[in-house]
Amino acid sequence: MTQLIKAREGIITQEMIAAAKKENVEPELIRQGLVDGTLVVPANVNHKSLEPCAIGKGTKTKVNANIGTSTDFPDPEAELEKLRQVVDAGADAVMDLSTGPNITDTRRRMLGASPLPVGTVPVYQATAEANVRYGAMMKLTADDLFDVVEEQCKDGVDFITVHCGITRQVIDVLKKRRRVADIVSRGGAFLTGWMLHHDRENPLYERYDELLEIAARYDVTLSLGDGLRPGCLADATDGPQIQELLVLGELVERAWEKGVQVMVEGPGHVPLDQVRSNVDLQKSLCKGAPFYVLGPLVTDVAPGYDHITSAIGGALAAWAGADFLCYVTPAEHLGLPDAKDVRDGIMASRIAAHAADIAKGLPGAAEWDLSMAKARKALDWEKQIELSIDPGHAAAVRKKKNPEHREECSMCGEFCAMKVVAEALGTEAECC
Repeated sequence: MTQLIKAREGIITQEMIAAAKKENVEPELIRQGLVDGTLVVPANVNHKSLEPCAIGKGTKTKVNANIGTSTDFPDPEAELEKLRQVVDAGADAVMDLSTGPNITDTRRRMLGASPLPVGTVPVYQATAEANVRYGAMMKLTADDLFDVVEEQCKDGVDFITVHCGITRQVIDVLKKRRRVADIVSRGGAFLTGWMLHHDRENPLYERYDELLEIAARYDVTLSLGDGLRPGCLADATDGPQIQELLVLGELVERAWEKGVQVMVEGPGHVPLDQVRSNVDLQKSLCKGAPFYVLGPLVTDVAPGYDHITSAIGGALAAWAGADFLCYVTPAEHLGLPDAKDVRDGIMASRIAAHAADIAKGLPGAAEWDLSMAKARKALDWEKQIELSIDPGHAAAVRKKKNPEHREECSMCGEFCAMKVVAEALGTEAECC
């Protein structure tokens, strides 16, 4: 039985208990969220190293990191090092988006090493293997794709991105609309090309019941992909994006009927003033299912700094109700991220997630910041570093900028505001 089916039967599982402990909430909150469909606990029955977490309403905003090989950078060891960075940097989940050689081996090694939920995009592997097997990606068969889905789920993958919402009707809307950037989703682009080449319906939509059977067998959470997410501000919240979202809303309910956990992916590139409306729309059309957003990026003109544009949009989206932020690294739009890019992207998204949790009034979020404020007042540097979102980085900056280990920071020195005011008011700093 899946976590969802067990929750409906009133069973609180060990996975629910573990997720509740991370949130400092009662397990019943997790169980009820599963029943309501507003929360997921991705936990494949075959992922033995997993430390489960909950994603959705009433829990901390979660952060995902994407890693994986490419044809230009096929070394799985480099991706395993990135995985170590992902875990150390405090991400909540990781996706293996490998398209290089030895995809299966890379994934299995990641699953064996990852305590975090692991996600994949099965069409990536299916496409890469079809290119080798047949000499052309478009010769992929629907059976080939479903064989890969089965293989990845059996291996222990906790959630899979499946672009089930790109239908022939949705493509007709796209043809009429004509976007600036067309389709920027790799999975969405391939499936669209395959459908047009073969003049057939999307197999992930056509055989959705079969997909649900596989997901239920291994308790894999479906992440319904946004193949028509906007790839630039000019394409945001347009007809093709909304049409796909309407289809995804229907597929959410069909997944729940089969006892399969499901979340929905979202944009993309979105102007700041449209972020909240995008979240509200998804929550309405998809009946409150957890919302997983890529960014969103609020400007197109910051290559090299897109972890910042993503954090701006991510904070606003999470405040509006998005549950899961997919990080964006400084390498976005430029190339495959290295380990440092991965860490920088995670930290930017974690800051955005925490800022949103404060704004949402999530229990414990503001208390963390209050503790930091008290440590700053007391000039307690050890405590400040301990409370930092990235203690190692904070300690390194402190050491570099204050080589004399003075009590004040090197920016203010003897003009330290904390000390001057404390002396003037006759107050002593409270130690936190």
